[in-house]
Amino acid sequence: MSTIDELPPLRTVIAEHDLVPRKQLGQNFLLDLNLTSKIARQAAPLEDCIVVEVGPGPGGLTRALLANGASRVVAAEKDPRCVPVLEDIAKRYPGRLEVRQMDALDLDVESIAEDRTLKIVANLPYNVGTQLLVNWLSVEAWPPRWQSLTLMFQKEVAERIVALPSSSHYGRLAVLAGCRTKARILFDIPRQAFTPPPKVTSAVVQLTPRDAPLPVSLAALEKVTLTAFGQRRKMLRQSLKPLGGEALLNAVGIDPQRRAETLSIEEFVAIANACKL
Repeated sequence: MSTIDELPPLRTVIAEHDLVPRKQLGQNFLLDLNLTSKIARQAAPLEDCIVVEVGPGPGGLTRALLANGASRVVAAEKDPRCVPVLEDIAKRYPGRLEVRQMDALDLDVESIAEDRTLKIVANLPYNVGTQLLVNWLSVEAWPPRWQSLTLMFQKEVAERIVALPSSSHYGRLAVLAGCRTKARILFDIPRQAFTPPPKVTSAVVQLTPRDAPLPVSLAALEKVTLTAFGQRRKMLRQSLKPLGGEALLNAVGIDPQRRAETLSIEEFVAIANACKL
């Protein structure tokens, strides 16, 4: 696919606006329109929802979302150099793109939704991607206002999100994501598709909320997983000693000689609910 609209090619846009990607902003621009359109299609249908995009940069994914029918896109971009480029896209799609020049960590996604379906679709900046995901997973009201998250991460992070017990990638992020959502990796994206090419392969992950996740205090679950996986090579009776150790584990029927990576999400929830935190 050489073009999706009559706007200039992304490489031309980058050159004209001197958009040299900045490492401190976690910028790696995805220029392949086939791939940005594939991401947009995975988040479909987009016609009747509000799409939140984080870190649009020169707007490759933004254009794909709009070309694939998104009726409204709210794009949060920290880099002021990218704003004029995004405003040009807004002119091409009048009334459908709102650009907010801001740090995405300060974006209140819940306030955007109004009375419409909300979806978050983004090639997340590498330096804040995991924190943004944790923020979206940790909202108090559940199900959340967003209907789905279609997000690009470094592949290693993506594997940590969808990891199952007893796998090498299983940890705190998998427990939190698995407790509240159903998550799956959709496809990989090679490093050569980006400018500049990152050192690792990326992957697109899609998460959808569980209607009725297991009831648990997220603060307690976070404390338990932090403590357990902080010493993942040790038996639980030792790693969880600060929270009650063997007595706590016996109270919920879990063998104190097991290790953190062998516990199911349900077992972590049981420990968190038994903790007096």
